[in-house]
Amino acid sequence: MKKLLLSLAIVSMVSGCALFRSSNTDSGVTSETTASGGTVAVDSSMGFAATGSDAGLIPGVQTVRFKYDSDVLSDGEQQKLEGNAQWLKTNSSAQLIIEGHCDQRGSTEYNLALGERRANKVKQMLVGLGIAGNRLSTVSYGKERPLTRGESESDLALNRRANFVAQ
Repeated sequence: MKKLLLSLAIVSMVSGCALFRSSNTDSGVTSETTASGGTVAVDSSMGFAATGSDAGLIPGVQTVRFKYDSDVLSDGEQQKLEGNAQWLKTNSSAQLIIEGHCDQRGSTEYNLALGERRANKVKQMLVGLGIAGNRLSTVSYGKERPLTRGESESDLALNRRANFVAQ
């Protein structure tokens, strides 16, 4: 009897903490409903896939990639960033979130810090190219949202990136 009551208590605690996602198709707004009945608005431009964000869905904006354990962009990646700055100048009301990502090597803490350095470096570079800093925000996901789980160098390289997501 005690085991049954304990099991029921655990199930009710777990389900009480759950969030339920719903979408209002009229407005495109996504909201989450908490177990207590309240709702929280969620930016519908945010990606919910386990493998990463919805980066790459903004025509004219490109993801930039980094070498292993680095926050320095190669010349080719800097050219992509210059193209992104041009897009931001053309779309003067657009605001972007810059997501810093890493491959799966290293600790969670280290990769969160590296992802933050990457996102902040990209923001600094865009500001240096004439984009107002208040149009850009940053977030680090470290190694928590990989595009691929493969172990080859090409797979790892795909995960070392800065994505751009509409705010």
